[in-house]
Amino acid sequence: MNAPKIKIGIVAVSRDCFPESLSVNRRRKLVDEYIKKYSSEDIYECPICIVESEIHMVQALEDIKKAGCNALCVYLGNFGPEIAETLLAKHFHGPKMFIAAAEESGNNLIQGRGDAYCGMLNASYNLQLRNIKAYIPEYPVGDAEECADMIHDFVPIARAIEGISNLKIISFGPRPLNFLACNAPIKQLYNMGIEIEENSELDLFEAFNKHLGDERIPGIVKEMEEELGAGNKKPEILAKLAQYELTLKDWVEEHKGYRKYVAIAGKCWPAFQTQFGFVPCYVNSRLTAQGIPVACEVDIYGALSEFIGTIVSNDTVTLLDINNSVPKDMYKEEIKGKYSYTQEDTFMGFHCGNTAAGKLSFCEMKYQMIMARALPEEVTQGTLEGDIIPGDITFYRLQSTADSKLRAYIAQGEVLPVATRSFGSIGVFAIPEMGRFYRHVLIEGGFPHHGAVAFGHFGKPLFEVFKYIGVPVEDIGYNQPAGVRYPTENPWR
Repeated sequence: MNAPKIKIGIVAVSRDCFPESLSVNRRRKLVDEYIKKYSSEDIYECPICIVESEIHMVQALEDIKKAGCNALCVYLGNFGPEIAETLLAKHFHGPKMFIAAAEESGNNLIQGRGDAYCGMLNASYNLQLRNIKAYIPEYPVGDAEECADMIHDFVPIARAIEGISNLKIISFGPRPLNFLACNAPIKQLYNMGIEIEENSELDLFEAFNKHLGDERIPGIVKEMEEELGAGNKKPEILAKLAQYELTLKDWVEEHKGYRKYVAIAGKCWPAFQTQFGFVPCYVNSRLTAQGIPVACEVDIYGALSEFIGTIVSNDTVTLLDINNSVPKDMYKEEIKGKYSYTQEDTFMGFHCGNTAAGKLSFCEMKYQMIMARALPEEVTQGTLEGDIIPGDITFYRLQSTADSKLRAYIAQGEVLPVATRSFGSIGVFAIPEMGRFYRHVLIEGGFPHHGAVAFGHFGKPLFEVFKYIGVPVEDIGYNQPAGVRYPTENPWR
C-alpha cells in the first residue's frame, strides 16, 4: 500500500525509410512473449501508431497517459527516428527505458534488416543532448524473449524511481547528541523530488498523549501478541507500543499531503525512553514490515535507503549497524573450513531490536541493554531481539556527503547460519572481500555506520536506481573482487 504499481507503456518507433512492418510485428512478438512469460498487468501496448514523426510522438504520448501508464519503454523495432523517440522520453514524466530489436534471421537481411543496433547509438546520443535520463540495459539489443526479460528487469527500477518522485520523509527531532554520523544535508532530497517534513519530538509526544485510551489499541495489542507468540516477554508494555504505532500511522495519514508514499526517520534516544516510557524498536519493525520503513536515530538517508530497498525487493528490509567483528575463536569454531570466507570477510550486523519478526529466526520482546546500563530497565523495554534469518542479503546505502553530493554503496553477501551468542536484532554477515570494502569504500567514502539490508541479491537493480537518480557511477562503491585494487588501496598491502 506504500509502493507504486507500475504500468509500462510499450511504444514502438520506426524510421520512415525502413519498413514500418518491422516495428509493428516485432512489437507484437515482444508483447506476446512478455505476457506469456510474465504478466499482462504491468505492461500496455500502445496500438495507435508506430512513432515516425513528432506528430506521432504526441499521439503516442496522449495514448499511454490515457491508459494510466507511469513508465515508458521505447522499443526500436528498426533504426528509429532519433528526434521523435527522444522527444517522447522528454515529455513523458516518469521512468523510461530504451531497448532495440535484434535481427531475426540470416535469410532475411535485405528487406528484413532493421538496423536497430545502429539506431540505439543515435538514440543514446540524442538522450544526452537533451539531458534526458533513461534506463538502458547492459546489452539493450535482443529478440522478443530477451527484450521481454529486459522490460521485466526494468519493473523494480521503475517502481523505485516512481516511488522516490512521490515520496515524503517524515522525521522527528534532530539527530541525537554525539551522533553526527546520521546527519546529512537534505538538499539532495529536493534534487531527487522528495519532500521532507521535519518535526520536533515534542510534537510527536503531544500526538502520542492524545492517543491515550484510543479504542483501537486492544486490536493492535492482539496483533502483537499473535506475532510475538512465546516471545512475548514484556506483555505489560504492549498497550503503550500499540498507542505509539497508532500515533505514527495517524500522523502519516494526516501529514503526507499530496505525496503518495511515506518513510519515517524517528527519534529513539536520549530523552525518548524517559518521557515515553519505552523504546520504539518493535513498532519500527512492524511498520517497516507493513511497507512504511522507519529508520531509527533520525537517519533520514537510512529511511530513504530502506524505502528504495523495500520497493526494489518487494519485501521487508531492515536497518543495521555495521557493528562488530566476529571473534577469532568463534570464527574458527563456526565458520573456518565450513564456508569460503576469511575472518575479514565476516562481521556482525546489529541493531537494538528493529528488525521485523518475519526476518528473525526467533524473536523475543526484551529491553535495550545498552540504554539500560545508564537508565532504569523498565523504560528501555520495547526491543525485538533475535538472530536474523540466514540467506542471501544485499547491504547498501544512499547518502548525501557533507558537501551535499550523492554517494552510495552496494555489497552482496549472506547471513550465515551461525548463532550470534549476543543480543539485539543481529546476524553474522559474510561479504566477499569485506575487509577491503570496509576500508576503501565505507571508511574512505565517509559513510555512517548504518546500512540498509535487503533480503536477497538486488545489486543489479539498486545500481541502476542509483545511477538513474543521479549518483555518479564512480561514487557507487561495491566490494571489489580480489585482484582488483581500489584507488586508495596500498599496492604493497
